[in-house]
Amino acid sequence: MTNEELKNSLLMAPKNGYTTLTADQRAEMEAYCKRYMAFMDACKTEREATTWAAAEAEKRGFVPAVPGMEIKPGDKIYMNNRGKAIILAVIGTEPLSAGSNICAAHVDSPRADLKPNPLYEDSEIAYFKTHYYGGIKKYQWVTVPLALHGVVYRKDGSVITVTVGEDDSDPVLMISDLLIHLSGDQMQKTASQVITGEQLNVILGTEPLAGEGSDLVKLHIMKLLNEKYGLIESDFLSAELTIVPAGKAREVGLDRSLIGAYGHDDRVCAYAELEALWSIGTPAKTAVCILADKEEIGSVGISGMQSEAFEYFMGILCDGQGVNLYECFANSFCLSADVSNAFDPNFAETCDRRNNSKLNYGVAIFKYTGSRGKGGASDASAEAMGHIRTTFDNAGVLWQIGTLGKVDQGGGGTVAAYMANRNIVTVDAGVPVLSMHAPMELVSKLDCYHTLLACKAIYLA
Repeated sequence: MTNEELKNSLLMAPKNGYTTLTADQRAEMEAYCKRYMAFMDACKTEREATTWAAAEAEKRGFVPAVPGMEIKPGDKIYMNNRGKAIILAVIGTEPLSAGSNICAAHVDSPRADLKPNPLYEDSEIAYFKTHYYGGIKKYQWVTVPLALHGVVYRKDGSVITVTVGEDDSDPVLMISDLLIHLSGDQMQKTASQVITGEQLNVILGTEPLAGEGSDLVKLHIMKLLNEKYGLIESDFLSAELTIVPAGKAREVGLDRSLIGAYGHDDRVCAYAELEALWSIGTPAKTAVCILADKEEIGSVGISGMQSEAFEYFMGILCDGQGVNLYECFANSFCLSADVSNAFDPNFAETCDRRNNSKLNYGVAIFKYTGSRGKGGASDASAEAMGHIRTTFDNAGVLWQIGTLGKVDQGGGGTVAAYMANRNIVTVDAGVPVLSMHAPMELVSKLDCYHTLLACKAIYLA
C-alpha cells in the first residue's frame, strides 16, 4: 500500500462542507435559513421564543401536558413553563422504560435588564438604569441601536406586552459613549472598565413637558408610556423589561454564506430542535425537545435546566405509561445543543487549531466544555462519543470536533452537566459562532442546516 493510500485510510481529512453540498441540499439549506431568520426576528427574548414555540406546536397538534393523561405512541405533548421555557415531546412506539432521545437548548441570551426602579432624569436627559444579564463585553453595547422588549404586570392584574424599537416607524434607544476627543483617561483603562455596568444607562429622551417643575423630561417619558401602554411608574416594580439590540437578522458576506443576528447563542440550536421535532413523524423512542431559560446565568431558577420542571413533565409522560421516571432517565440520551466558538484567525492565539471548531465544517461535537481543568463540564464518555459519532455518520450529518479555546484561556458551560446529573447520557454539540455574546453574532448557513439534520438524527436514533 502506498503512503497516499495509507494516508487516505488511516488519517482524518476534514473538508469544507461546501465541497460536498448538492444543489438540492443548498436549496433546503437556504429555505431553512430563511425560516430561521424569521424566527430570530420574532424571538429576541426567552418569553418571545416560548410563546412562538407554543403557538407553532399547537398548530401542529401538540396538546398541553396534564397529570393523569393517557400517553400513547404518536401523541404530541408540551408544557409551557411559566411563559419562559418550554418542553415538547412526540411519544414513540417503544415504552418510556426504554428511554427517550432528548435535544436540550436554551433561549435566553445576554442582554441588559431594567432595574426595579429604572426611570430617572439627569441633566435634562431621561434614562433607564439597567443591570446586565449574562456574560457581555460592556463596551460593545454602547452607540448601537437598542430596543425595549418585555412584559408588565399591572396592579389590576392585567398583563401588558411592551415592544419599542423593532417596527420601522419606532424610535430606537441607545447608550452613549465618551467622545474620542476627551477620552484620554478612558483609553488607558482595561476593556472591562472602559464602560462599567453602572454606565449602561439607556437614553429615552430629552424634551421636557411644558410648564414649571422638576424632572419634566422624565415626566414626559412616563406620560408617553402611559398613553401607549397605560403604565405608571410603580408598574416597573412588577415588570420584566429588557434591552436588546434592535434590527433584523441579516445575511452577511458578499456570498451571503453567513447570518448575522442577536441571540444565535442559543436560539440557533433551539430552532433546529423545533424544526427537527416537527418533521420526524412517530419515532421509535420518545423524542423530547427542551428550550430552557437562565443558561446564561447558570441554569438556575424555576425556568432553568436545574429546575425540577423537567422531572415534572417527564413524570407526567411516564405515569401515563406506568413507567418509573428514573428508569426512563437511565436509558435516555441527551444532545446538549449549544453553540461553540468558531475559529477566528483574528484571535488565533486563544485557540488550539487542531481542536477548535470552524465555520462550514458542520455541527461541532464537544466531549467536554468547562474551564481550565474541565471545571463545570459533564465530560462525556467514550461510549457516548461513539454513539453520537455513529448516529451522525449514519444520517449523513457533517460534523467536527471542538474544544473551547486553549486549556488555560478561559472557558464556559452548557446545560450538559445538569442533564448528566439526572443519570442521562449527555453529549454537547452545536453551531460554531463568531463574535459570541456580542450584540450581533455570526453563524454559517451550512452549519445551521447540519445542526437541523443532527437534531433529527438524535430524535430518530
